[in-house]
Amino acid sequence: MKEARYFFVPDAGVVNEMPDEEAMHALRVLRLKSGDEMFLMDGAGTFYRAQVTLAATKRCLYEILETIPQQPVWKGHIHLAVAPTKMMERMEWFVEKATEVGIDEFSFLNCQFSERKVLRTVRLDKIIVSAVKQSRKAWKPVINPMESFKDFVSRPLAGKKYIAHCYEEIERKDLFMELQQPCADGDDADVTVMIGPEGDFSIDEVRLAMEHGFVPVSLGPCRLRTETAALSATMMAHLSRRLI
Repeated sequence: MKEARYFFVPDAGVVNEMPDEEAMHALRVLRLKSGDEMFLMDGAGTFYRAQVTLAATKRCLYEILETIPQQPVWKGHIHLAVAPTKMMERMEWFVEKATEVGIDEFSFLNCQFSERKVLRTVRLDKIIVSAVKQSRKAWKPVINPMESFKDFVSRPLAGKKYIAHCYEEIERKDLFMELQQPCADGDDADVTVMIGPEGDFSIDEVRLAMEHGFVPVSLGPCRLRTETAALSATMMAHLSRRLI
């Protein structure tokens, strides 16, 4: 039996042609032809079993054979906000792995000690799409443009809010223990975790976040690199809210 082929096609249920990049992969790499079956993912909770109706040089048209709504595999909205590292390869690794684990939203912070002040999300979005297909996630995570720390903490975020830091003079709770506390469905299950740059958040930033309702937390006894800390927080949130 052939392995099922999955393609990311936003609005797959209302259009009948694959996007250019997906069509090129289907036709040139996988060499699909008319009559071949495949699965489409719209990134909004639905898979589709489809059949190729036209395989031209650069175009791949299809018809829907079956609509397959998907069920969430974790409850709540998992949101990670991280100060990107100077080396983009490390952020690319993080968004790929976090998408594979299970996450709903990425935000990127410009902090006082940030080494990277500008971030282009186009390549990161492509990496997310690839990870969504590889891990067969029904929902594509939201990716937000970079914003200032102050603007982010001022946002009206639903659910539980945490800021991870390493300052001994500010009492911290254990994030995993916090996430184990019972939560209901809906907004109560939503969680946002902030991860700082390699030099940590400034102590003034931590205090400002606390003024906006963020709970200071630790990720454990070891000091972690930014991308490792962000992935660890993602996994803690995912495991504490997993339904299946």
